[in-house]
Amino acid sequence: MSYCLNPACANPENLVNTERCQTCGSKLLLRDRYRVIQALGQGGFGATFLAKDESLPGTPYSVIKQLRPVATSPHVMQMARDLFQREAKTLGKVGNHPQVPCLLDYFEANQEFYLVQEYISGSTLQQEVKRSGPFSEAGTKQFLSEVLPMLQYIHGQQVIHRDIKPANLIRRSQDKKLVLIDFGAVKDQVNPIRSGASEQTALTAYAIGTPGYAPPEQMAMRPVYASDIYALGITCLYLLTGRSPKDMDYDSTTGEVLWKEHVHISAHFAAVLSKMLEVSVRHRYQSAEDVLRALDLEPYMDSLSQSLVSQPSRSSRSVSSTASDMPSSIDTMPSLSPSARLAAAIRASKVHRASGGASSPLSPAAPTTRCQSGSLRPRTYQQPISTRRNAPTATATSSKNLVNQTGFVSTKLAVDEVIAAYAKGRRDFTSQDLSTLNLQRVDLSNGNFHQSKLHRVNLQGANLFNADFGRASLSQAILKNANLARAYLNHADLAGADLRGANLSYAHLSNTNLRGANLCGADLTGAKVSDEQLALARTNWATIHPNGKRGLW
Repeated sequence: MSYCLNPACANPENLVNTERCQTCGSKLLLRDRYRVIQALGQGGFGATFLAKDESLPGTPYSVIKQLRPVATSPHVMQMARDLFQREAKTLGKVGNHPQVPCLLDYFEANQEFYLVQEYISGSTLQQEVKRSGPFSEAGTKQFLSEVLPMLQYIHGQQVIHRDIKPANLIRRSQDKKLVLIDFGAVKDQVNPIRSGASEQTALTAYAIGTPGYAPPEQMAMRPVYASDIYALGITCLYLLTGRSPKDMDYDSTTGEVLWKEHVHISAHFAAVLSKMLEVSVRHRYQSAEDVLRALDLEPYMDSLSQSLVSQPSRSSRSVSSTASDMPSSIDTMPSLSPSARLAAAIRASKVHRASGGASSPLSPAAPTTRCQSGSLRPRTYQQPISTRRNAPTATATSSKNLVNQTGFVSTKLAVDEVIAAYAKGRRDFTSQDLSTLNLQRVDLSNGNFHQSKLHRVNLQGANLFNADFGRASLSQAILKNANLARAYLNHADLAGADLRGANLSYAHLSNTNLRGANLCGADLTGAKVSDEQLALARTNWATIHPNGKRGLW
């Protein structure tokens, strides 16, 4: 179906591939590339549509937000424009994170404003709870262990989301990761000095978030980072009880939510939630890092990688999840996510204690580094590291464990261990040694091999779709006819690698070392790679370049 974007159109639904609306005559192909196929929703300032980008191979899905204010007075129109401009600016800042929708386009057409974002296909947490029931305490903690590092990154970009709630957290079907959507209510650039200025007032006098999830200071148009912590706490209550804030009682004197009688959780977790839900912002946790420390997530770090592949455990059932097939990537990234660093510190502490040393305090490392906006990124970036508890049992003949300088247990795995672990659902092989292994034609799609050693590994014909090889060593690796579509290879070393006939379509190859790599017959359609990089590699007439053309570079 082709859907007409004219707000005044009486019958916006048209047949597929129709050029103009049969009712109002409006052109249906927006900007000569986006064909709207379905209306997704409408709010006070705009409508959201599902569209296909007909200018790209495979016509991938995207989400289009159209400025459509309820009122058309100049004042309201200007506020709506401010919202859309601010949302575009914010998505450009935080949309580099793999759990935030990527901003794909931003433009004005026919005196209307449009944002084009990455389409996230999947179920919201609200839908999950309605379908499968409340989470257990363990499932809720695993939810926090995935969302808090993401929130730490967003706050590190000086952005407050202001509308965290179950309906804005989608579990992506492809990799089961949670994605935070709808940044239309964000307030970027926290600046207390200017908080009373007219410019700031104009930008915060509307889109204040969702009642019940937003804390008092946010409703008073004075949001701070801790405002998102409160909303996250209310979201946890929804996950634990299945009850929305409007269905809960409040203390008429303090305004506090009366929730404890509705949940059955440990005293420690109850204390953490209580501090997240403090009405007084002064007594609330001030940062995501503070909550991570207070939760003491050691038991959940061991199973976090598995929780990203299979749904967080519930009290009486396991639930399948859903989500997106859109590509994505970043240009620079930290070596590890905050949760991964915390897990690494935990393991390092265990190793230190086992060797007779004293334990050291645990603390997440510094916030992540911001990346350039607008690029596509892989789904496996920042997936936390699986620990030895989840890994196949090592033997003296097949595996050798070494503690490297970062505190990780660097493991030399055998072929059968890798295959068996993947078959059991494991996808995280971060910082491990797979050098020289013969893994021909194996399926390792969506695997996380970030910083792994794969020197001379034989992956001929392997399925490595959407895998993360960021900063991995793949020098002289055999990747002939391998499927590396949408793979993330930022800062990877592919010097001398055999990539003949490999599918590298839409792969992220920024800063990848391709010196001496054999790309004869490889398909690089839509790949993110520079001319300078390809000049260092070997190509021939059968090589398909990023622009879709064949021939020598």
